[in-house]
Amino acid sequence: MFLLLLLCMWGLLLQGDAQDRASLWRGNDRSGRCQYTFSVPSPVEASCPQSGGPEVEALKARLSLLEVLVSRLTGGDATTGPQGSRPRAQPDLQEALNRAVGERNLLQGEKQRLERELEGLQHRMEEMRRETERLRNRPCPPQTPMVPPSPPLQDGGLMRPSGGSGSLSHLMNRPNRQGDSSSLRDSAWQYGPPGFQELKAEVTEVPAPDGSEDNTGCGDLVSVAEPVTHRKADNIAGKYGVWMQDPEGVSPYGSSMVWRIDTVGSEVRQLFGYDDMEQLSKGFPSKVLLLPDPVEGTGATMYRGSLYYQRRRSRTLIRYDLSSESIAARRELPHAGFHGQFPYSWGGYTDIDLSVDEQGLWAVYSTSKAKGAIVISQLDPHSLEVKKSWETNIRKNSVANSFIICGRLYTVASYTATDTTINYMYDTTTSQGKAVAIPFKNKYRYNSMIDYSPVQRKLLAWDNFHIVSYDLRLGRQQAN
Repeated sequence: MFLLLLLCMWGLLLQGDAQDRASLWRGNDRSGRCQYTFSVPSPVEASCPQSGGPEVEALKARLSLLEVLVSRLTGGDATTGPQGSRPRAQPDLQEALNRAVGERNLLQGEKQRLERELEGLQHRMEEMRRETERLRNRPCPPQTPMVPPSPPLQDGGLMRPSGGSGSLSHLMNRPNRQGDSSSLRDSAWQYGPPGFQELKAEVTEVPAPDGSEDNTGCGDLVSVAEPVTHRKADNIAGKYGVWMQDPEGVSPYGSSMVWRIDTVGSEVRQLFGYDDMEQLSKGFPSKVLLLPDPVEGTGATMYRGSLYYQRRRSRTLIRYDLSSESIAARRELPHAGFHGQFPYSWGGYTDIDLSVDEQGLWAVYSTSKAKGAIVISQLDPHSLEVKKSWETNIRKNSVANSFIICGRLYTVASYTATDTTINYMYDTTTSQGKAVAIPFKNKYRYNSMIDYSPVQRKLLAWDNFHIVSYDLRLGRQQAN
């Protein structure tokens, strides 16, 4: 044992020099954990082939720790990689910034919208101010005393509105560009809104016809009775429409045949035929024809065995022969507005309105040259050529509808008011127009078609899904 102890002591003495150069190092590794390192110089190798050593590794570990601390102090992510990636912004701050930017954009959009609304309101206020100023500067019509009643008419003693008395005395004759003359020169009628015209109408109470008088004359329209309902349309396609009879029916269809077109839809082609009014009321058509070209508006009419209508999206007029079921004539109505350029006030692409009376086939429309005023043209029923035209001084879009009786055009003031008036008449024989005030009722408050039927000597109308008719009374034709 003693010998073994001496050997150990001898070894320690021999290696004392090496022990003096041994070192112990303690530090954190790359993951941050404490690590002890003991180093002893090599007795054989003078230097290590690799570069660096524990001091370098310790320095790297300390640098990593320093980067972690710096990242925490600057608000970045504490878990940076060993290569020291750049700190990223705090998520909550970034979210708050994004929220603020979004709210700012919303506020800017709302501000722009409010500015546009303010400009619109200012524009409307300016228009109202100008309209108020115009109405204030306009002189009031003179108040004239009551005039003696005119002599009674031959067919029942009803009074006919006088064109030169009361509030209508300011309407004077003047020639137009075509050499015609018209009594309508009030600027309110030419440029005022439709509602203003309706308020200006002078209502005259006229008894309804009782049917006992002879009603075969062709004078001025005196009165229109209450509407009579014949049928209600079955579906939405019948909200607007047109129905008619041929005053000079041709075989195989007679004048008692009733025709109907539902005009709601982009491709209106179906023409329904009924043997008589009773079958129409029951809804039993005896004939259904498919037209070759679609119909535009509610201005179609029947005459001498043909259907006359306006082709969709055009100013082209078509004569469709019922017996051969084919197009017999096709012609453009010169310069006529179409597809919403000059419709009646209710719209419905009613730019061209065709009608028939005792004198033949007529077209009511307007042109750019007429600046929206109603133009009346008499057409050749065979070729559709314009035979003669008259230009009135009343705007087409200021009236709800119109019809022609005995060569006289009559306009209706409103299509929605239950109690409205027939407010204007233009006589193509004398080329003169005048304001009238004949009571008229829109029973269902949306009248989209009004035409005169020489067969029944009634007004036919299409009022909000309902097919209705009106009895009327005409004055005797006065001798020149």
